[in-house]
Amino acid sequence: MKTLYLDCFSGISGDMFLGMLIDLGLNKDELYTELKKLELDGFELEATREQRHGIEGCRLKVCYEKESHHRYWSQIDRILENSRLDPHPKQLARQLFLRLGKAEAKVHGIELEQVHFHEVGALDAIVDLTGAAIGLSKLNIEQVICAPLPLSRGLSRCAHGALPLPAPATLELLHQFPICDSGCNKELVTPTGAAIVAEVATAGDLPNIRIEKIGYGVGTWELADRPNLLRGLIGQIDTPPPDQDSVQVLETHIDDATPELLGHLLDQLFAQGALDAGYTPLQMKKNRPGVRLTLICSPEQEKSLARLILHQSSAIGIRSYPVRRWKLRRETATIETPDGPAQVKLIYDNDRLLRITPEFDDCRALSALSGRDLQDIYRIVEQAAYAHYSSLPPEQS
Repeated sequence: MKTLYLDCFSGISGDMFLGMLIDLGLNKDELYTELKKLELDGFELEATREQRHGIEGCRLKVCYEKESHHRYWSQIDRILENSRLDPHPKQLARQLFLRLGKAEAKVHGIELEQVHFHEVGALDAIVDLTGAAIGLSKLNIEQVICAPLPLSRGLSRCAHGALPLPAPATLELLHQFPICDSGCNKELVTPTGAAIVAEVATAGDLPNIRIEKIGYGVGTWELADRPNLLRGLIGQIDTPPPDQDSVQVLETHIDDATPELLGHLLDQLFAQGALDAGYTPLQMKKNRPGVRLTLICSPEQEKSLARLILHQSSAIGIRSYPVRRWKLRRETATIETPDGPAQVKLIYDNDRLLRITPEFDDCRALSALSGRDLQDIYRIVEQAAYAHYSSLPPEQS
């Protein structure tokens, strides 16, 4: 999968993002040709090579005569909608401005249709966000992963007066996205940069990637503590086959909990999204009987489920490690039987149906309603399912 990794050690802005894309291979003339489809006259693109702390990259500037009027979000959206851009970058550009507009509306306590842009409504910001959409499409980027964003401190001047850094709209855009304190009093992450990250990127550390290109987008600032650059890496991430994935295993030993509390803990873990969990008997120190809790979850759930275990059990520590999992594809379906409907689980190896498993709760309900033995209900549901899904030969049913 062709992946763009954003190394944001000095933040991100719309112009830095575009400069980085050009440094990664986006043709500036092709970009300009596509941007002219917006039917906005009076601007030129200037791409120069500049250095920050001895590292060279692309500095992109949008050259135009300063505009004296503001643009409402609806006007910008109409410009994009009526443009001759290709469908994919057109839709992405509209989504970027919609996300930005919603953030501004939330910050100022107004309706989206009332939002009129100052700094971000200028022609250069329209070019930055639309250019980002065009560039990602031209470079055939399939996914974007972004490092935590370093946010600034202090105040900045804008059309509304003095505003705190990071800008309120920037913070609004970065809900749920990892951030850190940069210790810098210059605006490193702008609203346009935050909008790009929020719309197209997922947060993550540098993945296992085979690097194909490295590019640098040069920012405005000359900073003493860091080069004002946005670094981008393009490369291939091998997508695991559908029968493999990576999961996290959590383990802990518990020797002072009642069966009722242990059962309740499992219920809570499954309710919060654990893929699997169970107990193994142990003989622990001082000859105390205990159990080992082993839980399997997605990497994203590791922290929340670990905290749940620590809060809802007597455990004071948890081991955690990643593992690779081989798995069979599964689907669910509902089968009609003479006694009523029942859900079944279909287990596949690629496209080959290996087996069918009736759902226990449904079978138990049919047993109670019909008066038949549970094992008879199981047999009836299995036979109905295998008759419906004839991929398996009769002798395997």
